[in-house]
Amino acid sequence: MSEPLLRPATAADSDAIWAMLEPVFRAGDTYAIDPDITRANALAYWYAAHPYITDGGTYYIRANQMGGGDHVCNAGFVTAANATGKGVARAMLSHALSEAKALGFEAMQFNFVLANNTRALDIWQRAGFTEIGRIPKAFRHPSDGKVDALILHKFLD
Repeated sequence: MSEPLLRPATAADSDAIWAMLEPVFRAGDTYAIDPDITRANALAYWYAAHPYITDGGTYYIRANQMGGGDHVCNAGFVTAANATGKGVARAMLSHALSEAKALGFEAMQFNFVLANNTRALDIWQRAGFTEIGRIPKAFRHPSDGKVDALILHKFLD
């Protein structure tokens, strides 16, 4: 598969982004987002950062903290159901790491990766992220009960 074309998202991408976000947010099994979030609120959340889109996925980059912590970014990724297993998540992560560095960030941190999200963990760890913390029973998973959330970190050098 060739690398997907990733580009900054615009307001014209709202329908496509919502089509990817809605099933993920409604499932309530990967994001700490209210499964009943409205379309408007979900899009406001996603577009509050630097959102990007490709055929089969979307991601955002934002400062993880304000002020003295704004040199470390956070990112969120959603792969469309029909694109799972096709390299879209890996391509988005590669793009996000390059974009984050270009935006002046020095590190990327994921604050809340569910310990049972093995596909994402495999991608992040193969890309050089290390687990720097674990929050026990931090997420009420709809089928697995309370699961741990991991904090992952990578310097962008």
